[in-house]
Amino acid sequence: MADQDSSATSRRSFLKAGAAATAAPLIASQATAAPNTGRVQRYARLGRTELEIADISFGSSRLRPNQEYLVHHALDRGINYFDTAESYTGGASETVLGNALVGEREKVILVSKIIAHEAMRQADFMRALDGSLRRLKTDYIDIYMSHAVNNVAVLENPEWPAFLEAAKTAGKIRFTGISGHAGRLTRCLDYAVDNDIADVVLVAHNFGQDPKFYEGLTRSFDMVATQDDLPRALEKAKAKDVGVVAMKTLMGARLNDMRPFERDGATFAQAGFRWVLSNPHVDGLIISMTTEANIDEFLGASGWQELAYGDRPLLDRYAKLHGQTYCRQVCNDCEGACPYNVDIAGVLRTRMYATDYQDLEFARSEYAMLGTNAAACLSCSGEPCQSACTHGIAINEVCGPTHSLLA
Repeated sequence: MADQDSSATSRRSFLKAGAAATAAPLIASQATAAPNTGRVQRYARLGRTELEIADISFGSSRLRPNQEYLVHHALDRGINYFDTAESYTGGASETVLGNALVGEREKVILVSKIIAHEAMRQADFMRALDGSLRRLKTDYIDIYMSHAVNNVAVLENPEWPAFLEAAKTAGKIRFTGISGHAGRLTRCLDYAVDNDIADVVLVAHNFGQDPKFYEGLTRSFDMVATQDDLPRALEKAKAKDVGVVAMKTLMGARLNDMRPFERDGATFAQAGFRWVLSNPHVDGLIISMTTEANIDEFLGASGWQELAYGDRPLLDRYAKLHGQTYCRQVCNDCEGACPYNVDIAGVLRTRMYATDYQDLEFARSEYAMLGTNAAACLSCSGEPCQSACTHGIAINEVCGPTHSLLA
């Protein structure tokens, strides 16, 4: 126990002194990022599905009514993979995609998702799927996922695989998958792969959660790795030819903070994407595309499978700026710290949507879906959780204000 406490203290001390750390360069291409073409440059095979997807694709969690033009812009730039869920923007995301893709359905790959619970029955799943099909104006979905999985019991529910088989037989879905970004993600991935119930997995993965990134940043510093088991799980998935798509790829995506440091048309977002796409166990990534300009910017990294010259300093600077405020939801170190069972990682994730994404409406909708929100934090001393984050986040100082902002 003393060794663990010492390690946690060392990590917090390091992060607080992060601005003074000297980064070791990552071996990367000496090529400078090319001028932004704003078009897809590479299509990747998505595991055993044999689908060919744009390496940087359209995440629609923040797609709102009357934004069909964003979908059309993405299509014009070569994007063919569109990820949504029944819960995104109260169903508007699926509706907008359905409107925008009329006449284009056979040219694209559609993914949708359901937040499943362990007590749900086949009929519940089928009703949800049929609702998604109506909103999407299609009679089939290419990949249907169990969404935000953080409990193996959800996948152990025999009604889920039985539903998937029935939906496949009816021609309503082609392939299956799971998505996740919380503390028990690797356990869920292992179960899904071992039991062959996922053709595709969608996982949170970025440079700020990758142990190898910090090996470069800290040199010989003995630091407990973040998300240290995920690389193994992704390698295992790829060995079984399961398609792997990454999300949450920009460690909070505070893009404007990095504009003063970007040079020659290369951007922080592109650097972050190149980091993810350099992982041989990742097929592609999705990112929320909220303007035509950021679609063009994001696609500037398409085709790359290594870092470009100048990327590493941008990533290092971002990690130093935001390492103490960004929640690595998959690390799970804070689990059990709250005597009121507040979903700390979930609260911090929704706070990120409000403060980093600057999308209060989306943050509030996600906060409303948490099992146990931070209401108890308003009257708590904060002592139980104040040292629970081994990455240095002052949990006791942010959960209460997050509840006040989002409840």
